[in-house]
Amino acid sequence: MNKELLKQIILDNQTEISEIQLIKRNFSFEENANYIFVGIRRAGKSYLLYQRIHELLSNGKTWKDILFVNFEDERLSEFSAVDFNLLLEIHLEKYAQKPMLFLDEIQLISGWEKFARRLADTGYQIYITGSNAKMLSSEMMTTLGGRFLTVDVFPYSLQEFLSANDFTLTDDTLFSTKRKSEFLRLFNEFFYNGGLPETLKFDDKRNYLTSVYKKIFLGDIATRHSIDNVNALRVMFKKIAESVKQPQSYNRIANIVSSTGTKITTHTVINYIQYSIDAWLINRIHNYAGKLADKESNPKYYFTDNGVLKLLLFDTETSLLENIVAVNLLRKYGRDDAVFFYKNNVEVDFYIPEEELAIQVCYNLYNDDGTLERELNALLKLSKLYPCKKMFVVTFGEEKEFELENLKIKAIPVWKWLLSLRM
Repeated sequence: MNKELLKQIILDNQTEISEIQLIKRNFSFEENANYIFVGIRRAGKSYLLYQRIHELLSNGKTWKDILFVNFEDERLSEFSAVDFNLLLEIHLEKYAQKPMLFLDEIQLISGWEKFARRLADTGYQIYITGSNAKMLSSEMMTTLGGRFLTVDVFPYSLQEFLSANDFTLTDDTLFSTKRKSEFLRLFNEFFYNGGLPETLKFDDKRNYLTSVYKKIFLGDIATRHSIDNVNALRVMFKKIAESVKQPQSYNRIANIVSSTGTKITTHTVINYIQYSIDAWLINRIHNYAGKLADKESNPKYYFTDNGVLKLLLFDTETSLLENIVAVNLLRKYGRDDAVFFYKNNVEVDFYIPEEELAIQVCYNLYNDDGTLERELNALLKLSKLYPCKKMFVVTFGEEKEFELENLKIKAIPVWKWLLSLRM
């Protein structure tokens, strides 16, 4: 790698980051920790690095203390693991001190984890981002030796989305007709177009979201894993999108995709789904009532962003409502088997055992004569099987409190529930 070119890239990054106008996200950094930020493409991982750099600069640090490199820069196409030391040499030659390192999209460089481990062992502070959840495989985490805090970066929460739109929500907001209408307009935009930060900059949001989806679909999944049967992958995502509210077995997905004329095996579906989870396009939750085989083979799938999901749907509202609840539960409690659904004679959309929290999702409680009774009875039956301190029915707009057999169940509009999560 050409050393002079690296010097130019480093200086260019300093200028660009200094000039960025930040919208601060709801995240607090620990002063002496090393971090790995992972998440879907365009979720804002890089901006968390910029946010930290701005904090450091405002607290008296200078570029003598900071080295930032974005490995998606096309000028680094020839960069390899042996070039990492060049970055340190350049900084030491210019500033005569070792820096804190900010390494953006580092998964593009094979062997990065050994470099990160070595620097952590020798006292460097390091911030890393990556779009591929394979970065967190057991082998890599063994190599990194527990020296890094891992942070899942999702698209904007509703609170962050409002802040990004310069909207301040107060106790009086919803009593003002004008302010309430503005809030509901922003909420609907968030609900239908999702929370990818750069979506806010575009008038044609669908076109932008399509470009992001194609980049994940073709780049992060198909190209990275050398998938030739791209049509099967496309049909699979369409099927998963249409079924976000229902468990889907690998066999069923394989049969449906094959029925469209694109032959695919169950084993291939298993691989495709894992690639998609690794790329953060979709998330998986398991049945709390299921035995091991059923847990693994009949999960539910949800898309990380409502805007991306909406691209693949015709009937949108009910699917988007359940998806946004799922994603925000995963944001709060994590992707690693903290959030479940329950299905065994009774079906409850979400159960978080550590919180003893059960949630049903229902777009309209009074859609027909049996809807309300069905949703409430499901929660009541679950409460007789497992502890349920808190029970909610998340709706699109209805709010009411019910009491059944001395148990309180609260129906709450999704926007109010999202704001109550305090993330």
